[in-house]
Amino acid sequence: MAHKPAKPSTNSEEKTRYSEEELKEFEVLINRKLDKAKEEYKILKETLNRNNDEGTDATSGGNTKVLEDGAETAEKENLSQLAARQQKYITNLENALVRIKNGTYGICSVTGKLISKERLIAVPHTTQSIEAKLMQQD
Repeated sequence: MAHKPAKPSTNSEEKTRYSEEELKEFEVLINRKLDKAKEEYKILKETLNRNNDEGTDATSGGNTKVLEDGAETAEKENLSQLAARQQKYITNLENALVRIKNGTYGICSVTGKLISKERLIAVPHTTQSIEAKLMQQD
């Protein structure tokens, strides 16, 4: 399923990198996502810390306490996983900003071709084109 570019290229050769103006647009998009991701990460960490502080309540007795501890442990693990995933996302976004600065942003690490603008808008921290991603799944 091939799709046509939005604007036909006026050059006879394919574009190999994004213009400074386009890179600036991506930088704004990434910084917006980065701010939001950092805020969400902060909330996750605060929630985890609050749960740890409240984990000393020994007023209930018997089996209910054991069940509560199990549910609490599962919730903490879930929050920890979410926080770790969020931290990785933040790192990936920061790495994308570095690629913008050094001029390699938007170039597929596998094929060396330009990653589509649509894909970069959807997943601004990606280093691979859809084509490369699909090759790896085979």
